[in-house]
Amino acid sequence: MAVYFDHRVETPENCEEPSQLMWHPALSILAVASRNTTTGGNVNIYLQQGENVENCRVERTHLATMLCWHPIKPVLALGWENGEVLLLSHPSGDQNVLPSTHTARITLLEWSSSGSRLVTGDQSGALAVWKVDARGRLQGYYLVKHTYNSPITYCIFKPASPGDDIKMLARASVSGDENALDMFSWKGAPLKMGPQEGLAFYVSTADGKVHSVDEHGKTNMLLSMDGAIKKMFYLEARAALTVITETMMLSQYTLGPEGEAQEFQKVKLSSKSGQSVDIVWAQNSLVVTASGEQHIRLWDLERNENYALSLDETLGFERGEMVNCVSYCLGKEILAAGTSHGRIAMWKMALHPDRSRGDTKAQWKLQTPTEIEGNVIQLQWGSSLNLLAANNSSTVVILHEHVMSAHCSQQVAAVQLTPTQLSITQFHTGLHLALQSEMHIKGVCVTKDSATVWSGKQVTVFEMLGAALHNKGSFPCDSHVVDVHGENLYTVEPNRVQIRTPQGTVKQLLTFSKSEGNPMLLSVCQSYLVVGTDTSHIRVFDLTRRDAKAHCNAKNLTDQIPNLGALRSVKCNANGSQVSILITQVNGRPDQKVYFYDIEMDTVTHFDFFTGRPSSGISQPEDGERQQFQESELSGRCPVSHFWDESEPRLFVCETVPISSETSSTGYWDTVDVSVVTLFCTQEHGLLLQDCYPKPAGLQALLALDVPYYYFSCKEVSATSAPANQSQPSRGSVALFPQMVSRRALRDFEGLENCDKSTRDAMLNFSFYLTVGHMDEAFKSIKLIKSKAVWENMARMCVKTRRLDVARVCLGNMGNARAAKALKEAEAEPEPEAHIAALAIQLGMLEDAEKLYKSCQRYDLLNNLYQAAGQCEKALEIAENHDRIHLRTTYYNYARYLESMGDKSLALANYEKSETHRVDVPRMLQDDPTTLEVYVNRMKDKNLYKWWAQYLESQSEMDSALDFYESAQDYLSLVRVHCYMGNIQKACEIAIDTGDRAASYHLARHYESHDDIKQAVHFYTRAQAYNNAIRLCKENGLDDQLMNLALLSNPEDMMEAACYYEEKGIHMDRAVSLYHKAGYVSKALEVAFATEQFAALQMVAEDLNESSDPALLARCSEFFIQHSQFKRAVELLIAAKKYPQALELCVNENLTITEEFAEKMTATDSKDLSEEAHKELLEKIAECCVRQGNYHLASKKFTQAGNKHKAMRALLKSGDTERIILFANVCRQKELFIMAANYLQSVDWKNPEILKTIIAFYTKGRAPHLLAGFYETRAQVEIDDYQSYEKALDALSDAVKCLSKVKNSDGQHEAKLAELQRKITLIKKFSHARRLKTNSENSEEALSICESLLEEPELDAAVRVGDVFGFVIDHYCQHGNFKEAYTKMQELQKVIPAQNIKYYVKQASLDGLQKHMGFIMNSGDHKHNEKEDDEVEEDLNIP
Repeated sequence: MAVYFDHRVETPENCEEPSQLMWHPALSILAVASRNTTTGGNVNIYLQQGENVENCRVERTHLATMLCWHPIKPVLALGWENGEVLLLSHPSGDQNVLPSTHTARITLLEWSSSGSRLVTGDQSGALAVWKVDARGRLQGYYLVKHTYNSPITYCIFKPASPGDDIKMLARASVSGDENALDMFSWKGAPLKMGPQEGLAFYVSTADGKVHSVDEHGKTNMLLSMDGAIKKMFYLEARAALTVITETMMLSQYTLGPEGEAQEFQKVKLSSKSGQSVDIVWAQNSLVVTASGEQHIRLWDLERNENYALSLDETLGFERGEMVNCVSYCLGKEILAAGTSHGRIAMWKMALHPDRSRGDTKAQWKLQTPTEIEGNVIQLQWGSSLNLLAANNSSTVVILHEHVMSAHCSQQVAAVQLTPTQLSITQFHTGLHLALQSEMHIKGVCVTKDSATVWSGKQVTVFEMLGAALHNKGSFPCDSHVVDVHGENLYTVEPNRVQIRTPQGTVKQLLTFSKSEGNPMLLSVCQSYLVVGTDTSHIRVFDLTRRDAKAHCNAKNLTDQIPNLGALRSVKCNANGSQVSILITQVNGRPDQKVYFYDIEMDTVTHFDFFTGRPSSGISQPEDGERQQFQESELSGRCPVSHFWDESEPRLFVCETVPISSETSSTGYWDTVDVSVVTLFCTQEHGLLLQDCYPKPAGLQALLALDVPYYYFSCKEVSATSAPANQSQPSRGSVALFPQMVSRRALRDFEGLENCDKSTRDAMLNFSFYLTVGHMDEAFKSIKLIKSKAVWENMARMCVKTRRLDVARVCLGNMGNARAAKALKEAEAEPEPEAHIAALAIQLGMLEDAEKLYKSCQRYDLLNNLYQAAGQCEKALEIAENHDRIHLRTTYYNYARYLESMGDKSLALANYEKSETHRVDVPRMLQDDPTTLEVYVNRMKDKNLYKWWAQYLESQSEMDSALDFYESAQDYLSLVRVHCYMGNIQKACEIAIDTGDRAASYHLARHYESHDDIKQAVHFYTRAQAYNNAIRLCKENGLDDQLMNLALLSNPEDMMEAACYYEEKGIHMDRAVSLYHKAGYVSKALEVAFATEQFAALQMVAEDLNESSDPALLARCSEFFIQHSQFKRAVELLIAAKKYPQALELCVNENLTITEEFAEKMTATDSKDLSEEAHKELLEKIAECCVRQGNYHLASKKFTQAGNKHKAMRALLKSGDTERIILFANVCRQKELFIMAANYLQSVDWKNPEILKTIIAFYTKGRAPHLLAGFYETRAQVEIDDYQSYEKALDALSDAVKCLSKVKNSDGQHEAKLAELQRKITLIKKFSHARRLKTNSENSEEALSICESLLEEPELDAAVRVGDVFGFVIDHYCQHGNFKEAYTKMQELQKVIPAQNIKYYVKQASLDGLQKHMGFIMNSGDHKHNEKEDDEVEEDLNIP
């Protein structure tokens, strides 16, 4: 809670009317321009309390038109009507007039962001840019000057483009960031510093144009609008320029890299016509305007929303009060507006820390106004967030925000109401006093008999005598802090503390050395004074004697507390053994810890509210679950105030707020989560949490702790100002002001606020030992207490501390058996919180029980709690959101409650929601038949129709009952009533038309009772009551209908009908069929064989399977064999597991063994056949399949029998090459590989894949001799078919390699190898000769080689003799030696007379021999030729 002290500026005599005011951006100095009707204009500078700086005064005969402070230096730029511009320095008063540049009224003064440039503009459109040095002194003439031929209206500098942040880079470098280190070294890219300030700017003129001026002074027109431009704002996030004209037209432009502007938004702002408009820019995207209306308008440009904030008459504003001006404080997020009735309205952004920034006016909260005189026409916030200057046309008032003072001690509390008023409450007498002071109160300190106030310059002591206040003494004193003990006042001044009398006489000086620093903080508790200094030293003094004595040596906390910037607050406990300390860190932020200095042990410990734990080494005897709960409740917070109990030295309390709001003003704490934390602090046990609870609503700040109460300041109940017809109290007099302080009992003392001292001490000891965990000591401290109220209070304490063991003892001493029973029953629940909640319910602590159930998410129990407490709306809400499984039950219970309360209409609605209305609504309304009938007709529910029809039937209203039975579609009741009334025909129609089984059954019973058997059987059949129909058929001999009914009925009825037929000895085929349908197959077969019902037997046998009786299967198979149905017989034999007989039957009767038969005969369990018998059966089946040509199935069965050789033979017979290859690869047996390879030689092995497979199989079969034989065969094929001796040579070489791998070779093998080597040699010679023939020089050598080959014995085994002769003959013919060629031809005919010579000798050679030698082939050759030709023709003619 804060107030504003108003300081009127000390205006010189010749200053009549202030026209402008401006705060320095960084310093607390205010410039005010005034006008005087006789002397002209003047400018004065004032300090923050309105003191006039006489040296800094400027007077001219002309009026000052513009003021603008240097952004850093205390230099003020002044613009005058005659075009003069000067720079005024503070505090020296030096004046520096700029060279004469402007001749018209100055309309623009604007500094760059760092103050190195000053832009001036006048009414004629002249604009100049000046350079200023770092000390704020002008450097020479202007840098550039432009003339725009229209009055200059506004200027805004463009922010500099962001460069590298040196500070951030430096911090990153120190922390080890290699990239940041590289940027500072030669390794990385050059560091981009960026300009220190933006030197380019935008300037607007009265003709609606905006010009851009770059850093070199070059100007360029950027955009043009209709009307004079009033304001411009630069939205850095979007790189957009916002322009507002005098006609309130707002336009937004995006700025391109080349300086172009593109309009993307245009809107007309609302304003009151004929009034000047004050416009401010807030939150970087919010435009706020005040135009003499009863509200201010806000436009959010980022979200495209707008709204208005109005004055509230309930807060003290008057009807018709207008808002003239507005100012925004970014640091405090406050909008201040000046009104026509001399009030300053303030709207504060009320934003919860865990919510995002909103966009509606609901988040702006209007505060109580501050009143000054006159008509407020101008407002401006100062550089200090606590300063606000207001111009009311006659003077300037500086408002200084001050946190309202408050103090509480010895059951007396004082709270500041206004800058000069206090409200004093004496709790021990019940009196409420008001103190009116002549000075602005900056601090207050109260004792049981006195109230001391001070202003920083004056101290006044008031004595409280009954209901009166008397001025006991007043004296000047510059101390900013004062404390009181008895008749002594303690004030501070440099390096000492003064002990004074109430009249100001100094009785004693407590001096401090230079190293100890200057006293800044004072606090008195009982008879001990603690002093904190600006060098972070503390000293404690004992005040029990006449003179204050040092209680301990000075303690330097800088050595004990890391990161200590300054002391924020120090407090001492009641016996002077502990000092609690709050500090500010070096970075200026409040520390999240409370530090405790133990004077006797000279140690410093702390409790960290960031983690929710005390410092290491301090014992915490809590169980793990409770400690975890405490940490979650306390973590993430920061302490803001702290107090010790005035009489109990162990008890300490502090206020904490979330870390995000630690730096906010105290007024902001009303909207955040403030917690009050109480601790026990002892030397032996350290810091122990005693209690933690959120500050109750309506309370403001914690003032003191005095067992059994906390003391809080609170919001006043009524307005602080008296009514208009009541005079204000005189100075120092008593007035009836509202109470501003509220007491709240400690958790352990709720209900014991008025207990005596012994009980209070016992409760404190009990609470302490309970917190420590010493149960024996805890009970010992309260063993003499007999009051049930005390035990009940301790039981309540156990709910807070979650100590069920202690609670049981308390309940026993209370004699509360019901609560003890409820607690025992609650132990069946798995959650400990549920046990504690049950205890809380028994003690009437429903809110605590509610919180506990929510924490353990037992919403079902919470639902029951709400219902038991009569909070049905909450119960329904919980059931709908969290406990939907009990939603209908909750609705039902609520409906029962409403019914008991007589609210039948609402009960009816809840019965419907619980879906129990079909029963409960008729019950509820049974005494009101008319209402019930209306409800039934309205609901159109079948169940309700039926209920109402039954009610009407009970009243003998049969016709009406029939109508409602029909609406309910209750056909049984319709048939029943019609039968009762004798309308049998109508009943039959209903039963037949609806097909309702119950109706048909009732009608059948009716017919049976009247001996109409035929109709009874018919309707029994329609009702599907077949057993009753069968019963009637048997009793009445209706054999024909009996069969049909039995087939429609269940197996039991079928069995009964079959027995009936069998007993009578008629229709035995029906008996067999019924036995079969009923599942009694054996019985059906037995009857069929006995009565020779072969047609029925055929039908029954179709359903036989493996699960049937084997003997029965065998008997049936014999029957089918006799009737030549061999296939069916085989199936039955297989089902009977007589596999050999089935196989024999297949062989004898030449039945094809299908794969299905084979699988059924072989897919048996081991218990049916032995392994040897199973294999034998498989082989027999396979052999049978071979005989039948089913080689694949035979191979499969041979494989299953384990005889893979026979399986391979069967596959070889099938000729399925792919399966043969696959089978060989799967079996991986040498013999199978060889068999498969031998088979593959019989197919087209010239296929590369087949060739590779043959080689692979022989290799895997380890048969190199067979592989060699394959290669030899392949070589011979290459020679015979293709005359490819080269490929034949390769094949023979491979054959030799294979034979060489054969081990244990005998003589035959050696001979074979030598034969292959000879073949290779001969082929090589012939191949060599053929190659030589291509070269004419070597033709004779080739001929010689061939001649030698012809002499070789058995040449034809390696090289065909015809090929050699053909080579020689061709050679002679090519060289013209036809004679020798003829001789060789004759030799060739002798060697191979039976073969065609054309196979070996080229046709050209034959033609040459015929021409030169007259050689003609013999008839054998000719006939052979003709035969070959015929064979070719025959081959060609194959279709």
